[in-house]
Amino acid sequence: MSILYTYVTREILRYIGVVLTAVAGIYVAVDFFERIDNFMEAGLPVSRALVYLAWKIPFIISQIFPVAILLAVLIVFGLMSKNNEIIALRSSGISVYALLKPVLAIGLISSLCLFLVSEVFVPIASAKANRIWLGEVKKKSVVISMEKNIWLKDNHRINYIKYYNKSDQTIFGITLYHFDDQFRMDWRIDAEKGEYRAGAWTLHGLMEQRLDPETGQYAVRFHDQRTESLNLSPESLETVVKKSEEMSFHELREYVRRVEAEGYDATHYRVDLQAKVAFPFICLILGIVGIGLSAKGRIREGLPIAIAYGIGIAFFYWIFYSFCISLGYGGVLSPVIAAWIANFVFTCFGVLSLLYAE
Repeated sequence: MSILYTYVTREILRYIGVVLTAVAGIYVAVDFFERIDNFMEAGLPVSRALVYLAWKIPFIISQIFPVAILLAVLIVFGLMSKNNEIIALRSSGISVYALLKPVLAIGLISSLCLFLVSEVFVPIASAKANRIWLGEVKKKSVVISMEKNIWLKDNHRINYIKYYNKSDQTIFGITLYHFDDQFRMDWRIDAEKGEYRAGAWTLHGLMEQRLDPETGQYAVRFHDQRTESLNLSPESLETVVKKSEEMSFHELREYVRRVEAEGYDATHYRVDLQAKVAFPFICLILGIVGIGLSAKGRIREGLPIAIAYGIGIAFFYWIFYSFCISLGYGGVLSPVIAAWIANFVFTCFGVLSLLYAE
């Protein structure tokens, strides 16, 4: 039996390596040709684009690793089924559940490794990649921080935003500074809250200070609300706010606590926090799904059918998972349910496939 386990484990690991190399290579190549023009326009050498792509590889691998496991399991057991090896094993009294043991071991270890990679390497690498893209390619004068404080420089203006809520496109604690050619502040606006509606920002609770050139004093005015041109959009804010994948689980958890302690809505980040734990387990779950489908003999035709099945299942999982996460962002589902329901559904599907196969 140990020889069988060793053989199955070796073959699955071999195909995982093949799939990872192929898919990651395609992903990097497509991304390179999509972005190389931006690097050229920014006056950066090709080597800098390669460095940028190298920093993206940990994130790419973390996203495609579950798919690689599914495809590897489908390919290995699909070939065994095609060659009637599974039938021979059953005739020898070896249950399909015995074949499940190496898959479970690989899936569990892969889930733990994926969590560690997402916890340690992905935040650092993603932050460096985003810094190159925003700072060197897009030439944005921004400060990206896991803290809520956001600074943006634009010609004679400096904008400060204490907190940005992605869910309802609302900003809090806004301060706008404007400077003349001598870098002397000629006006300043402080606002409690800003809402993005119909392509413009409506600020609430304004205090406006404008410099009087004759007296050198600042005149202060108060407004309940006013539409103000901030020269930024929610899309641009999305790029400067530190993303969840740039934070470890501990950092994201502490960030959620600080945001909620200050009275802001952290639903978006609570969903991401749960997803950081839920997503790695898909390695184990897709492994179970893969062997269940293979054992039923539905992919006896060989590699093309196995790959098609794998891509189809992975695509359906990703659509369903993303849909549930979106419902969580919108508050329709709780963060826990939004992050875990896709795993629960696919676990049930995998278990039923195994029971039916046996």
